[in-house]
Amino acid sequence: MRNTVRATGTSRTRSNTSIFSNTRATARGAVALCAVAALSLTAACSGSSSDEGGDKGGSSQTEKETVKLPKLKGEKIQVAAVWTGDEGKNFEKVIDAFKERTGAEVEVTPTGDNVATYLGSKIEGGAPPDVAMLPQVGVLNQFAEKGWLKPLDDATKKQLDKNFSKGWQELGSNKGKQYGVYFKAASKSLIWYNAKAYENAGVSEAKSWKEFLTNAQTIADSGVEPVSIGGGDGWVLTDWFENIYLSQAGPEMYDKLAKHEIKWTDPSVKKALTTLGQLFGKKELLAGGNKGALQTDFPTSVTKAFDDPESPSAASVFEGDFVGINVANDTKAKIGKDAKVYPFPAVGSDAPVVTGGDAAVALKDSKAAHALLTFLASPEAAAVWAEEGGFVSPNKNLDGKAYPDAVQREIAKALIDAGDDFRFDMSDQAPAAFGGTKGKGEWKALQDFLKNPKDVAGAQSALEAAATKAYKD
Repeated sequence: MRNTVRATGTSRTRSNTSIFSNTRATARGAVALCAVAALSLTAACSGSSSDEGGDKGGSSQTEKETVKLPKLKGEKIQVAAVWTGDEGKNFEKVIDAFKERTGAEVEVTPTGDNVATYLGSKIEGGAPPDVAMLPQVGVLNQFAEKGWLKPLDDATKKQLDKNFSKGWQELGSNKGKQYGVYFKAASKSLIWYNAKAYENAGVSEAKSWKEFLTNAQTIADSGVEPVSIGGGDGWVLTDWFENIYLSQAGPEMYDKLAKHEIKWTDPSVKKALTTLGQLFGKKELLAGGNKGALQTDFPTSVTKAFDDPESPSAASVFEGDFVGINVANDTKAKIGKDAKVYPFPAVGSDAPVVTGGDAAVALKDSKAAHALLTFLASPEAAAVWAEEGGFVSPNKNLDGKAYPDAVQREIAKALIDAGDDFRFDMSDQAPAAFGGTKGKGEWKALQDFLKNPKDVAGAQSALEAAATKAYKD
């Protein structure tokens, strides 16, 4: 979900997969998706936060889809994942379901933010975990090329073929071999807003970037700070840039920049940063101004928008579907009533569809490790976390009723309906030294840009210097 990894050793992205090089009407697909999503999300948000009288669907999902798993009593495996807090607890529930089904003993170990560094040290020290959850495509490819990952077995590949689109399968592959199961996805093109703040200011959901900025100024004039930004976490800023760049420059240029086939000093990057500067350059549009945004972490950026449903500290926050779990657990706001959501507004002709995700990979070639991956590739496993909220699965056979409310159900539907017409988080495709390191690379350059949005040229220069070094290494 979050771009929180750092590279160890050589890292490079996969050079040629159809999901990144595909040019077949992707823009049209994205625009159609977002148009449908906008309508469906608006309809969903206008109702209650759950369907009246309806079964949430988790139990029925499990009854319909019971994946075949071996008995593993006495087997012990270790799983490494970045998730902590509520996310960690929800993942543990998935693991508990696996343990109940197989009898295996499973220990979940937190990796901390620097996943690649943590795993690299464990692997080189001869004590890797059996299974790891990787939140970055670049790291999956780096590890595969080092020979650190074990290819999926036939049982897991059967589940992948049955439950996942070609695009999600390709994201977990390297040089024709399948290594990863994308268990958890993220829809990263969403604006979450405080319904009362929008109502009081007399603004509605923005369809275009121009309208978004106009609304923000109107909200500021009403006495509420318009946009809460978690600039203390660099990955949030990469997501802002990626949505603007994809919508403005288009999918082909996005693919080229993701692979560093064009430089960060390219005019298209200048245009995107200048556009982003239209927001970052007006401190009255940012909660706490530029300085406050830089000192705000992601969870706090969410609570600022929903700390008081009637009189919030900020009117809106941009980020993925996972904002929902912070709203539900850290505020009194009700999703669908107080907290509503709409697609990221179109900057160019097309609205963006940016995704992220966490892939399960095997670091040991054990029966239990492969069984867990098979389970994670099934609708049965996805249903466990879906019921808890704050989760979106790319598993196309997960019953939508498993999600706890209409808003999350529509977000998940939009992701599945996109098929292969989406673009994966750009920073997650990059070498982790550039796209996923605290205080360095893209994170640092964009934080400096948030501090001084007028210095577009300086930001481009810093981005290109960091990218050149990381891709070369």
